[in-house]
Amino acid sequence: MTKTVTTQSSIENALNTVRARCDVAARRESDPVGFVHAAKGERDKELVALMASSLAFGNVVTIRAKLRDALDRIGEPVWRAADDEARLFMQLEGWVHRVYRGDDLAGLLIGARRAQRQSGSLGELFIAHLKAAPDLQEALARFCDSIRNEAHIAKSDARGERALAHLLPDPRRGGGCKRLLLFLRWMIRPSDGVDLGLWAVDPSRLLCPVDTHIHKLSLNLGFTTRKQLSWQAAAEITAALACFDQADPVKYDFSLCHLGMLQRCPSRRDAVRCEGCGVKPVCRHWRATSSRRARA
Repeated sequence: MTKTVTTQSSIENALNTVRARCDVAARRESDPVGFVHAAKGERDKELVALMASSLAFGNVVTIRAKLRDALDRIGEPVWRAADDEARLFMQLEGWVHRVYRGDDLAGLLIGARRAQRQSGSLGELFIAHLKAAPDLQEALARFCDSIRNEAHIAKSDARGERALAHLLPDPRRGGGCKRLLLFLRWMIRPSDGVDLGLWAVDPSRLLCPVDTHIHKLSLNLGFTTRKQLSWQAAAEITAALACFDQADPVKYDFSLCHLGMLQRCPSRRDAVRCEGCGVKPVCRHWRATSSRRARA
């Protein structure tokens, strides 16, 4: 028991140290969430957040460049541009980001804007689903269903449906849904200079948005034993983080991501890549070595 408590305390201290040293303004402006903060009014913040999180995979510099290009084409406010559906398709014609084209992004924004108008806000739509659904997974799935259904009316060709299924994946399929969970984190977690706290939802209900860096580090720290980056893996990682802060476990998302990326966290002991890692003493690959040295 004492060893477990000591290990947990060491991990918590390492995560808190990373959070305390974070330059919040620099982090925000180098991240897609910076565009959400720059948006004016809650309607635009919701739409820009959904767009930014949905496109958040790959190189962050490229993501930000493509978001800037899309927003320049659309103009302000985004919600008004999405109300003029035919014009929005024209504005985004020729825009490309990885597998997505301008009409895919236009369909997403139009579907989200229609859902927003019908419910008053995307936040109210999500909260309604959260109250009616048995759990977060199903609530998020129904939220995505609502937007996709509206978007399919705007663009119903087969390619458009496939793109929307990737932009807004179905959580029922059991994937990690990192980008959707990132969107919820931005909207729900208390305002801290990065997250915005726009929706009245208890942050303890969130799951950590798990990418490959966080997944690998979480395996090494014993937060999960699941080799696949799945919804259950995200749930287990969040439950482990709740031991440090039950009310707001997802606040450690940045710390995990930063540590994982900074060290390019490997799946085995690596003297070079692991040097200087803040959680090296409690990593499963190094714990045994540390214990033997302590006994000697």
